Amino acid sequence: VQLVESGGGWVQPGGSLRLSCAASGFTFDDYAMSWVRQSPGQGLEWVSAINWNGRDPYYADSVKGRFTTSRDKTRNTVYLQMNNLKPEDTAVYYCATDPRLRYGSFDPRDYNYWGRGTQVTVSS
Repeated sequence: VQLVESGGGWVQPGGSLRLSCAASGFTFDDYAMSWVRQSPGQGLEWVSAINWNGRDPYYADSVKGRFTTSRDKTRNTVYLQMNNLKPEDTAVYYCATDPRLRYGSFDPRDYNYWGRGTQVTVSS
């Protein structure tokens, strides 16, 4: 299993970024995919999840209404569109999956496969 995130960078408050996570080494269509972030000095925070069928993605309250996750089975890629970014969104963002999960979990401990992460910095 390989997960490779991209799309991070620096953005001013109110700006937007789109993260991508390219997946390989497993049957992408069968498993849920999640985004998890870690701010400096903080623990892992689950951000969003999308089920194996791409329906009904769900989000942490802290990002609801600003972030959107989607998946493209033709590209084996999951996306995180982040709008109206705030300084508190600054973190390393990871995508994660686990072959036991067709439906996403809110608990980062349930995921056994992780990418290396991409840094998102929101500041003026």
